[in-house]
Amino acid sequence: MSETAAKPVYRVPFVERTGMRRIEEARGHSKLLMPLEGNANHVDVMYLGAFCVLAEAVAAGPGISVIDTATHFPIIKDIAVDFHRMAASDVTGEYTLSEEQIAGLHADLVRKGSAGYIAEVPMHDAAGTLVATGRVTVKLLSHDWPGKG
Repeated sequence: MSETAAKPVYRVPFVERTGMRRIEEARGHSKLLMPLEGNANHVDVMYLGAFCVLAEAVAAGPGISVIDTATHFPIIKDIAVDFHRMAASDVTGEYTLSEEQIAGLHADLVRKGSAGYIAEVPMHDAAGTLVATGRVTVKLLSHDWPGKG
């Protein structure tokens, strides 16, 4: 599986409207920040939808970073967010695929045109307190994957 130098950027206007920002990105790694401003609920803490968007983007980023997006694409199969505490500040989420996981994903993509992983995404407030954990199932599919239609 080759990596291209100029990968297409996945843009989702809905996600962009949240103001979410990239903190760190590397091969198989993503750390993002969801700002509280614009994403607070009626009691001025982080809105549920913002946690879901953060978990989804953090989970998908590492997979996107290791595929050739000219031939493959990511989708989210499912997502769940477990809340631990309210967040009255910006929230960060982070997830990393190991080199072993990346090799397995590439092997599955070559063998069957699809691959997947489950990302456990811890989300922390500005003080470093764990406020939520996302569990996201990410699928990577070939553009000509037979089940796509």
